[in-house]
Amino acid sequence: MALDIAKELAALRRMTVTQLRTRFVEVLGEQTRSSNRQHLIRRIAWRLQALEHGTLSQRARRKAAELADEANLRLTAPKNAPLAVAPPRPVNSGQYRDRRLPPPGNVIAGTYKGQSLRVNVLEDGFEYEGLRYRTLSAVAKAITGSHLNGYAFFGLAQRRRTNEKKES
Repeated sequence: MALDIAKELAALRRMTVTQLRTRFVEVLGEQTRSSNRQHLIRRIAWRLQALEHGTLSQRARRKAAELADEANLRLTAPKNAPLAVAPPRPVNSGQYRDRRLPPPGNVIAGTYKGQSLRVNVLEDGFEYEGLRYRTLSAVAKAITGSHLNGYAFFGLAQRRRTNEKKES
């Protein structure tokens, strides 16, 4: 009996998540924890298509087995291998600060709709009108009400490009 994949897919799209989970068990033979409707539809449709059109050829299976030669796979780390641990990141060293930003303690000034803006640069963020923000984009959003690139809003993105041209 040949399946009509298009009809099956249309039927899947009309089902509720509960019905899809039941159909998942019927088609794939296993339970699913997923409640993501789109994921369930895709998995069921993939399996129905595989059942209709067959699985991999013997040649493809041999090639896959060759590529996944389990003798070369290691399931656990060697006992004497040192753990790769990233060095601790220095706090407030300025080493990781964005070059577009002035050093902490400086003020970024600008105007927006005729209003003067003054943002204090801190070691771990920014201060605007007595409130602390982690990013310049958060400051720009507080000012404008919409998400903007903070560097572009305060004209710092352009400053970096100018500096890079001078260095070249």
